[in-house]
Amino acid sequence: MSLPALMVDAHAHIFTLDMPLIDNPRHSPTYSFTLNDYLAQLDSNHVDYGVIAAASPWGDYNDYTRACVKMTPRLRGTVILHPEKLDQYPLDAMTQEGILGIRLPFIGLNKLPDIRSPEYRRLFGALADHGWHVHLHVEGRHIPDLLPHLENAGPRLVIDHLGRPEPDAVKDAPAFRPIADAVNRGKAWVKASCGYRIGAIAGEHLSAYLQECGPDSLFWASDCPFVGHEGELEFADTIRWLDALVTDEEARSKIFGANALAFYFPELAR
Repeated sequence: MSLPALMVDAHAHIFTLDMPLIDNPRHSPTYSFTLNDYLAQLDSNHVDYGVIAAASPWGDYNDYTRACVKMTPRLRGTVILHPEKLDQYPLDAMTQEGILGIRLPFIGLNKLPDIRSPEYRRLFGALADHGWHVHLHVEGRHIPDLLPHLENAGPRLVIDHLGRPEPDAVKDAPAFRPIADAVNRGKAWVKASCGYRIGAIAGEHLSAYLQECGPDSLFWASDCPFVGHEGELEFADTIRWLDALVTDEEARSKIFGANALAFYFPELAR
């Protein structure tokens, strides 16, 4: 396996046992995965930079992510913000710390929030003003309805985990064409990640995005520490997954690192 000289992990989680969980979280980890744990994974796998993704079990408790991202120039992060509490969040300070987006943790919800509401429109406007992006995590079947509103909201858009496809035909999957079209309009980026959760069809979706959109808007990501799937794979397995699927050297270089460096660390990509 010959990997690019520069690598960026565009999606991982860090947390501690004493962080406050929301009511009825999707996952309730019984362990900590700390900043030092994550940096050790990056170092042992020769990954230069990482992006901490906010995770739904802790809601808008963003203190640990903010502190860790602020501590090292190797990291950037996203947070969870509730639109009705926008005035309580110090967006300017977060930007200086290395926070550059919000995650919409809509996966698994029985009813999705109305992102057309005045509260969400105000939130999205504030994000655009700060140069932040919206990071969408939701089942693929919901994306066709959400995407037009998110595209028009102002901030850039990052789609989690290949659009969380369900086990159906690849290019006929509900989210594939809307996502591919948004990427080709320059409005969206896609994380080439979470193959272990999606299953065998993940590789087909990645190949389809490469065919339809090219490699310029794809980010490789580990999704470590694989919450809910602990012990089933290692960090290096996520690298091997993409390495086996993308053989073109230029495309590999972009997806493994160059694209994410330009998006999350633009000051280093200049």
